Amino acid sequence: MSVPHRVRGVKILKAVSSPIRLQILNLLFDKGPLSYTELMGSLKMNPTRDAGRFAYHLKFLLKADLIEADVETKKYCLTDLGEMVIEVAERIEKRAFKPKGLLVRTSKFTLEEFDVSKIANSLIRETKMPADLAQKVAKEAEKRLLKSKPKYLTAPLVREVVNAILIEKGLEDYRHKLTRLGLPVYDVAALVDLKSKTPQWPVYIHETAGEIVLKEYTLLNVFPRDIADAHLSGSIHISGLDSWILKPSEIVHDLRFFFQKGLKLEKINASQPSFPPPKNLETALSIIFNVLLHSSKELCERQTIEYFNVFLAPFLKGLNASEVKEALRLFILNLNQHVNASISLEPKIPDFIADKPAIGAYGKIVGNYRDFCEESQNLASILLDIFIEESASKPLLNPKLIIKIRHETFMDEKAEAIIFKAHQLASERGTVHFANLLNKDEGQSVFSASGFRLGVNLDGDWEIDTLRTGNLAHVTLNLPRIAWECEGDKTKFLQILKEKLDLASRALEIKYKSVKQHVKGLLPFLLQDINGDRYFRNENCSCIINLAGLRETVEAFSQARIGESEKALEFAREIMQNILDYTHKVGRRCEKHLVTAKLPDFEASERLARLDIERFGVAKVRFLGTREKPYYSTVSKLTFHDGKINSEILKFEQEMQRLYSGGCLTVVELGEAENKPEELIALTKQLFDSYNIKFFTYDRKLTYCINCQRSWLGILHKCPSCGAIDTLKSFDQFASV
Repeated sequence: MSVPHRVRGVKILKAVSSPIRLQILNLLFDKGPLSYTELMGSLKMNPTRDAGRFAYHLKFLLKADLIEADVETKKYCLTDLGEMVIEVAERIEKRAFKPKGLLVRTSKFTLEEFDVSKIANSLIRETKMPADLAQKVAKEAEKRLLKSKPKYLTAPLVREVVNAILIEKGLEDYRHKLTRLGLPVYDVAALVDLKSKTPQWPVYIHETAGEIVLKEYTLLNVFPRDIADAHLSGSIHISGLDSWILKPSEIVHDLRFFFQKGLKLEKINASQPSFPPPKNLETALSIIFNVLLHSSKELCERQTIEYFNVFLAPFLKGLNASEVKEALRLFILNLNQHVNASISLEPKIPDFIADKPAIGAYGKIVGNYRDFCEESQNLASILLDIFIEESASKPLLNPKLIIKIRHETFMDEKAEAIIFKAHQLASERGTVHFANLLNKDEGQSVFSASGFRLGVNLDGDWEIDTLRTGNLAHVTLNLPRIAWECEGDKTKFLQILKEKLDLASRALEIKYKSVKQHVKGLLPFLLQDINGDRYFRNENCSCIINLAGLRETVEAFSQARIGESEKALEFAREIMQNILDYTHKVGRRCEKHLVTAKLPDFEASERLARLDIERFGVAKVRFLGTREKPYYSTVSKLTFHDGKINSEILKFEQEMQRLYSGGCLTVVELGEAENKPEELIALTKQLFDSYNIKFFTYDRKLTYCINCQRSWLGILHKCPSCGAIDTLKSFDQFASV
């Protein structure tokens, strides 16, 4: 090397020998061009006291040709030589600090040698960060990691360091995209420990951990910030967060599809067998069970088998009652263990189905369903007998039974006998739901045990509008929160209500688009297509805005109890009409079936009440339940006491029922007094005829003793028979809704 070159090299080394000068070079490398004042500020130098010292270092770097000044912008920047010096300095630093063979435990469960380029590549791939910025962040992360001299590196640790750098540099949008989802080690250990102390299968631990990750992902990367914040703060509650972008909530099945075509599972997975159309009752029930089992993997909540006894009736031809009962009992008990389902029964075949072609053995047409009226009623009667027998010691809570009542139901002797058995079961165990179809305009509506309703109002065709479709999702509105926030101002209340409706509607719109986009790959069974006939009509699904705490809201705002003030009732009407107008307008604009409902949601009921108490204080918030277990109402509860129900409460529910286009579950609490079936039949007729209650169930609070294998009315703390305490199990289905 010539002497002049050596002299210049010494000058450069001397220039970077000062920590301040090296710091100036690093600042210009990391942040780009900076002014005199910006450099001094970044170095935390005093403009008065340190001006001379700073100018000296700046001139030294200028003379060494490591930085240059831009006359127009009046800023300093690195020269090519300056950038080269920084790169050389980093290589020297890396060699000095990097242990040989430093390994990283990756998220792919492998050990790999540390490579800074992988950090930059991840930033570019995951956050779409510009390459030059990604390189700078990666180098800074490498510098910090190597200086800390960890015993070993893990992928989460590397990501934490990178995220810290992004926050420091004000790059929060990139940090948001780079966030790692998952559970802390402590939470996983606690989850395993908790589940091991209760009789739970290991699969529940897997499911719970997976649900938490998907919930975090949905809130961070699916919803806009305002929707995610509204859920977290308790203004709204988004149910099924872990499945929001994956699958619909409920479905109403049409058994005829599978009775005619069989189960074509090989179209979904070539390694699976296919089943031909059923040849008898046993194979028909096996087909139904498999349909429900496969569908349960692609749904969040409940499945409803509509017209169960009608569509199954052709398979009973020629069978005696004992054969039918044995097959049905096995089916019900299997269903109880594996699938969350509702079974809808028709005491008398409705006219709009009676003349439809009946599908029987081997998928062949065997006449019309009118020809199988006797078999249909026998099946319904036998099924109720099974429920009464299986509920003798404790209630059979799944599947749920739905009895549909029409005008013609009370004009048929056998249908009346079915109604009697249903009320006998209700009087003893309170596990039957009743659907009001007395109004002929609503006669083709279908219901789920949740209270969710589908009517003929889209295409005008009951088969298209109500079968092979369902409930896409629901978002629950925290109405009491609005009452606390508006501070008695009705105009402000309605304005906030509109804002919350917008949030709920947009969340449902995201669900609708997401399921529509990913539907084929994620729902292979439901979307099976046989000869151009696709089973699940996801485009006809309802999107539900669910209401929590309507009654509490009205009473808190009007300072009067329902039934004591016309002002309270008028305000309730105004709230509901505003919601109804909104859903109608937005539903038409977005071309989706947006409806209002009041459906039981245990998580939303408790969570929203707790969050409001934390925010506004227990003295201000009007809630149901106790301080230890508060909740808001998401069902309509009526108390049957001394042979009657409060008429003012009934009138309020009658007013509200007509506005719940997506359904409403009413719960009639029977108390601890015994009721005869005839007494409940009279009450059912009154609720349907006089108050137009659309859908309800009787509720019994029961206590079951495992030792005695016997149930008693009411919630007991000691077995009346054996005196045991720890062997008692309480049944109170609607305690917190």
